[in-house]
Amino acid sequence: MNESRLVLGTVQFGLKYGIANTSGKPSSLVVRRILQKAYECGIRKLDTAAAYGESETVLGQELRALDLTDKVKIISKVMPLPPDIQENEAEKIIMDCIERSLANLGISRLEAVLFHREADLRFLPYLLKARENGLIGKAGVSLDGEVPDAAYDCDAVQVPGNIFDRRFLSFIRKAHANGTEIYNRSVYLQGLLLMPEEKIPQGLQKLVPYRRQLEELARESGIAPAELYFRYLLSVAEIDGVLTGVDTVEQLEYNTSVAAAGGLPPEIMQKITGIVPDLPEELIRPARWAANHWV
Repeated sequence: MNESRLVLGTVQFGLKYGIANTSGKPSSLVVRRILQKAYECGIRKLDTAAAYGESETVLGQELRALDLTDKVKIISKVMPLPPDIQENEAEKIIMDCIERSLANLGISRLEAVLFHREADLRFLPYLLKARENGLIGKAGVSLDGEVPDAAYDCDAVQVPGNIFDRRFLSFIRKAHANGTEIYNRSVYLQGLLLMPEEKIPQGLQKLVPYRRQLEELARESGIAPAELYFRYLLSVAEIDGVLTGVDTVEQLEYNTSVAAAGGLPPEIMQKITGIVPDLPEELIRPARWAANHWV
């Protein structure tokens, strides 16, 4: 089976995550079933982080139980570093974090390790040192706001992006052309694209008219809105991996079936561009939702 373009996100294995999450963390049995099905569907990359609660520990345990530890590639992230950290302290914290992740996951090498914040990219040389020592395959960052110049020096970068959020498209294209591997998260904007209208926070109601137009476009195209949103990202050739988290095996099966359909036809992509303008960060960046007390 060919390797899937999907990357399985695992934050919900360790934390209650997402604006639309009402069920909390899945049980160990559900996690095991998700991982088994993901492997059967050709998914070979998993995304986790030291900051995702028990995610790394749960992931390590269940991969061992399934005898899949050596058959998948794991991307993780170091803990966000204190803004006033000293240079000599940063390397120790970074290396300790990598070694702890390796121990929690029960592996000797990570596919990639990313910084959790753009500001921590000033310490990229320490991740590159870990790469040279064979502990990690790629060094990079998970972006959320600005794009520092150092992001172009990374082997791998994770960005948020979805049918509403096109902030990083220019960076994606330039970085990918330079050989950087691109992982995209936030397919459904933390669930906001799919949740019932009446449950969307008041501060985000400005998005509703655009979502209604997209839903109508999906109906005209003979597909579900969720499929439209997912395949929109699959249409961006420079995205190497589309990261999505699931709470159930059924969600995973749906995502893999949608991914098998590939990108959208060019005429539908053009219609999407005509429907959705460049939107302000306060509406499409979850960090701003929290700052505005909308979630």
